[in-house]
Amino acid sequence: MMENSAAHLTRRKPKKPKKRWKKPLIITLGVLIVLGGLGYVYQKQLVVLAFNLFASGTVKEALDDSFKPVGDQNAEVPVVQHTDPFSLLLLGIDQRDNEPSRSDTIIYSVVRPEDNKVLLLSIPRDSYTEIVGRDVKSKINSAYAHGEAKMAMDTVENLLGNKVDFYAAINFNGLKDIVDAVGGVELPIKKNIENKLKSHEKLFVEANKPIYSGEEALGYVRYREDSDFNRTMRHRIFLSAFMNRALEVKNLTKIPDVIKIAGSNFTTNMSSDFIVNFAESLYMKDSAPTISNYMLKGEGATRSGTWYYDLSEDDLQHVRTMLSNWLDPDATEIIEPESTDGEEKDAA
Repeated sequence: MMENSAAHLTRRKPKKPKKRWKKPLIITLGVLIVLGGLGYVYQKQLVVLAFNLFASGTVKEALDDSFKPVGDQNAEVPVVQHTDPFSLLLLGIDQRDNEPSRSDTIIYSVVRPEDNKVLLLSIPRDSYTEIVGRDVKSKINSAYAHGEAKMAMDTVENLLGNKVDFYAAINFNGLKDIVDAVGGVELPIKKNIENKLKSHEKLFVEANKPIYSGEEALGYVRYREDSDFNRTMRHRIFLSAFMNRALEVKNLTKIPDVIKIAGSNFTTNMSSDFIVNFAESLYMKDSAPTISNYMLKGEGATRSGTWYYDLSEDDLQHVRTMLSNWLDPDATEIIEPESTDGEEKDAA
């Protein structure tokens, strides 16, 4: 009995080597956990790396197709580092049937990448000013109709007394699909928006929805049956909402689709390298840029039966000083505008 027991115990000892696989398994699991943690901590870096590996080429090709210099087709692209403050003239072209392609949205923006700050200055489309290149005074939105981006840039530079480094013009016809490509946008619509005039196209946007589709966003920016102040304010709100949506990490991989959809509806004199590098720097920030808003002040006036918007000279002087401050790379204190958003109670 003793011998049999001893033999039995001897036969069971070889089972110990089974423990050998546990150590590499534990190590592997530990590595996976660490990598998973790093993937979470460095999520933006990994997504940007994936973007550069698989999508940046497609984006650059699409952006190259949208590149359109101002004036001379051989004009050199402005040399601006994506870390330096720069100005960008945003033009929303709302071309409809039997209407000229005027710029219904005119926003002079200043970007301070190092401070992660953006200033959006709205210029009312009916602002009465000198149209550079035509030697006439008229509504500022007519500059694009007569001389496209160059005349619009020259006119805005003359009005504001500060340089325009770049422009980006987008036809509202492409807005719907672009918004849908990023899964819609959040808009603060507190009451239904609806066109009631028979001379205007049918338009209805329901209030208090969590997300708005491209079709609804297009209606939001096109609605014109209230004041020009409110309409301009909606344009700035939409721009901020879309920027925040596009900067979400989950939407980075959708950027190639967005650029493709924009296609012929988007033109700019920013090089593809500049845009890609700047976009990457935005994604690597801990938060979306802080956006400050302002709209040029003035009052309505009628000349020869046509309504114009006369800008306040005092306000223009204040804005010129503020823009110079924002564009100064050595500025230690930034002049923040008193936001004009929400000044009208009936704003949608």
